Amino acid sequence: MHMYDRNFFGGNGIVGAQQPLGAGVAFAMKYRKQKNSCFALYGDGAANQGQLYEATNMAKLWDLPCVFICENNGFGMGTSADRSSASTDYYTRGDYVPGIWVDAMDILSVREATRFAKEYCNSGKGPLMMELATYRYSGHSMSDPGTSYRTRDEIQEVRKTRDPITGFKDKIITAELATEEELKEIDKSVRKEVEEAVQKATADDVLPNEALYADIYHNTEAQLVRGVTVDENIIQPFVNSSELLRNIGRQPKVH
Repeated sequence: MHMYDRNFFGGNGIVGAQQPLGAGVAFAMKYRKQKNSCFALYGDGAANQGQLYEATNMAKLWDLPCVFICENNGFGMGTSADRSSASTDYYTRGDYVPGIWVDAMDILSVREATRFAKEYCNSGKGPLMMELATYRYSGHSMSDPGTSYRTRDEIQEVRKTRDPITGFKDKIITAELATEEELKEIDKSVRKEVEEAVQKATADDVLPNEALYADIYHNTEAQLVRGVTVDENIIQPFVNSSELLRNIGRQPKVH
């Protein structure tokens, strides 16, 4: 939702609004003659948004290299897909846009389906729809325990029989690509790294209020930022976080 990076255009606070944005990115790629594809992801709840059908219609008319991916985890917030959708075959929703169904609890299936989708769009055939059938272990948000509309037994059953991590672990052990001991060492190493990061995050001081005004614009001089009232307008003390951290004596992290 709140991440943005090179070739990753973030999420969107409006449910389903990333669908036409994805089509727009794909249009830009085609306009610039870039051999690339855009993957626009949305949930099963957002699959009922009208803008999805407007976007797929334009994408098909112009043969845009866009993959519309429905992450179907069975519940749009707390409402099951069966109760919210007259048709739960989300991969068929494109009508004139072909679609594929993928078991998203299988890592290798997702990889191969993604490879196929990218090659399909890059070949000039236009958009594609993909349904990733998965499962949501936790509630939709902090205020949702995730157990009022399903049973704990159901969640545990999925963990035991369909979990993508344990399923992949079984595959690579069976294929003798790794041993149980090697995977345990990797697990220990990851847990140690996470714990160190948590300790550092909780021990660090809170950034000063000036940090609220940093990283708003890219590659500009300090700008006037509007506050809550007319009297609270302020010129950015620091344009970006790196500048701020150096000023308070903390080393910015290099990615």
